[in-house]
Amino acid sequence: MLKTLRDITQVVASARDLEFALEQLVTQTKLAMATECCSVYILEEQQLVLSATDGLEPNAVNRVSMPLTQGLVGLVAQREEAVNLADASAHPRFKLLPQVSEEAYSAFLAVPIVYQKSVIGVIVVQQSQARLFSEGEEAFLMTLAAQLAMAIKGLKRRAVVNHTAQQPLYYEGKSASKGIAIAKALLLGGQISFNLTEIKITAFSQEEVRLKLAMNRCKDILGGLSQRFDREKDQEAASIFTALLLLLEKASLGGEYIKEIRLGWSAETAVCRVSKRYIAHFNNMEDLYLKERASDIKDIGRRVLRQLIEPEKIILEPETPVILIVREASTTLLAEFPRQKLAGIVTELGGVNSHAAILARALGVPAIIGVNGILNADLDKRQMIINANRGLLLVEPSATILSEYKSLIAAEKALQRRYAAELPLPTVTVDGLRVYLYINSGLISSIDSDTGCDSDGIGLYRTEILFMLKQCFPGEQEQLEIYRKVLTAAKGKPVVMRTLDVGGDKPLDYFPIVEDNPFLGWRGIRLSLDHPELFLVQLRAMLQAASVPDQLHVLLPMVSNLEEIDLALVYFEQAHQELTAELGRVVSMPKVGIMLEVPVLLYQLDEVAQRVDFVSVGSNDLTQYLLAVDRNNPSVNALFDSYHPGVLRALKFAVDRCKANQLPISVCGELAGEPTGAILLVAMGYDQLSMNQASLSRINYLLRRVSKKELSALLDEALALGSGEEVKSLVSDYCEKKGIVALLN
Repeated sequence: MLKTLRDITQVVASARDLEFALEQLVTQTKLAMATECCSVYILEEQQLVLSATDGLEPNAVNRVSMPLTQGLVGLVAQREEAVNLADASAHPRFKLLPQVSEEAYSAFLAVPIVYQKSVIGVIVVQQSQARLFSEGEEAFLMTLAAQLAMAIKGLKRRAVVNHTAQQPLYYEGKSASKGIAIAKALLLGGQISFNLTEIKITAFSQEEVRLKLAMNRCKDILGGLSQRFDREKDQEAASIFTALLLLLEKASLGGEYIKEIRLGWSAETAVCRVSKRYIAHFNNMEDLYLKERASDIKDIGRRVLRQLIEPEKIILEPETPVILIVREASTTLLAEFPRQKLAGIVTELGGVNSHAAILARALGVPAIIGVNGILNADLDKRQMIINANRGLLLVEPSATILSEYKSLIAAEKALQRRYAAELPLPTVTVDGLRVYLYINSGLISSIDSDTGCDSDGIGLYRTEILFMLKQCFPGEQEQLEIYRKVLTAAKGKPVVMRTLDVGGDKPLDYFPIVEDNPFLGWRGIRLSLDHPELFLVQLRAMLQAASVPDQLHVLLPMVSNLEEIDLALVYFEQAHQELTAELGRVVSMPKVGIMLEVPVLLYQLDEVAQRVDFVSVGSNDLTQYLLAVDRNNPSVNALFDSYHPGVLRALKFAVDRCKANQLPISVCGELAGEPTGAILLVAMGYDQLSMNQASLSRINYLLRRVSKKELSALLDEALALGSGEEVKSLVSDYCEKKGIVALLN
């Protein structure tokens, strides 16, 4: 039975659309249970719609429905539990549907299909012969329904609603970065695999020409990227592409690919065979540096394969922005893609609080994630509207809809201009409280010359992005140059640099960490302290980069105990003494702080205050750990709620304890950049907020129109509420009265 369950589930999960999936489901379930009829009803606006059947009238599919209050199927959905009857006609809720040619049946078994606490449908098996379905059969159907719920919900989410000219195709996902854009789609076919079917050829010269053309296109792209980052003086990214270019030379992998073709293999097969051979070879080496070369081989092999399979996909016209459709948006992909050509991002995978989603928000690019099966749709080069405010992707909209969205975009730009006009003004509430607004950053190319003017400084510089863009650990000199550029761009204002924070949703290709639960595993300061040779290189680079007194602040991530702080400070002192001796001058020590992410430290803030100079709250992870919710897990991420009253009380406790110890505290998580979050944080007493640059002008405009005194009273009400939805509603009502509710959207 386990194999049968797995087979049916896999068929549904891999189906091209909901209709086909349900057809396969009812046919295979009917066979597996040796019954006369299997049907699926999907819940639509409180109506159970017959969506697939094997045994009833096929023409009734999608035409027949019944309210929840009628029939045995409605009873199953209402009760949210199975109904198993030997003689269904004796039940008071028994009802025949003549329009589906439903003959009188006796044996009846139906179970609800439940997704995240909500019934989305019912699966039914029935037969004319009176009998009670066995406990094993009932368990089988219930298990099948539970396994299928997520697959059906995903297919249902992206189902086409109407094919008429008035209603375009649309797909639904979750908003990861708000905004609206209109552009054509660029579909990249997800992860290129090296496990393609091997193909023999006889036309060697023709295949060699194909390969060389593909490699030349790769060289053009890589050369252009290298030059682009050179112009931006972004050496950490430029060096990646320069190194990859060398691998395409005749003396390197490029020559090996050609040799395989001359042995009789197709171009695709040649690339796969060479890539797999060298990846295995380097992975088996003991030397760490040589082992890391496997990621370079993998990267260049996939690039060449993409040019063979999807020729010239990345080459875009300079003035043509696109909506990028991919399986999952990686940091490297976002770094490679020219910002002016990126109108929006749509992905099949990922979470709204994943690192890629955070980067999309930092870039101000509308993004929707979790659109299941989007890569299998025929969307490439088709006109799109991405409405990431509502998690919608519209395909080939009508002229009327296009006009409406163009008006919305124009109105949004007008609002942004209004917010931007006040950005040079300090953030001061109407009753005189000064709030300091900082930006979160990570890519040197995203820090422009106006950074020092736009904000009060950089509240979080994510050094791990440099590491993620590299093919091996960056050296001291390379890190030094990047950190120096960041400090210079800030024009003397404070810069908080976080030490290496990888693990969880931020892996390094060349330093894989395989764990069952990475968010509770080897990440942040834990990894740095276990590898002092890496930690000391980073600390030395940071200390040398600082030239303006008190400008540099260093932040330690994922701290969970006092011993980690003490040991980290020992390494700070070691780096300081080494540099002072080597450079023949006293190197100034930066201010050192910790990220408050692990809840246990809430109760050790008095001791923390004796060791560090400041605290920065990572609201994303703190919320995740307080609620025991993996924010990237689609099964539970709906439970991730930064406005949960318990989370808010923890944040209030933190600021109160830090102020009692005269320990500066800020918030650098996503909550600080959300209008509702900023209001509540200021109400609690936080006067330092760090956010992505796209949120800066809106938050500044908002806080200049509220009163700290009024917000304190609002907070008292909020902390007494029972849910995050009630909290958001309370803040919305307050903003409505103040005439600023539009700022919350």
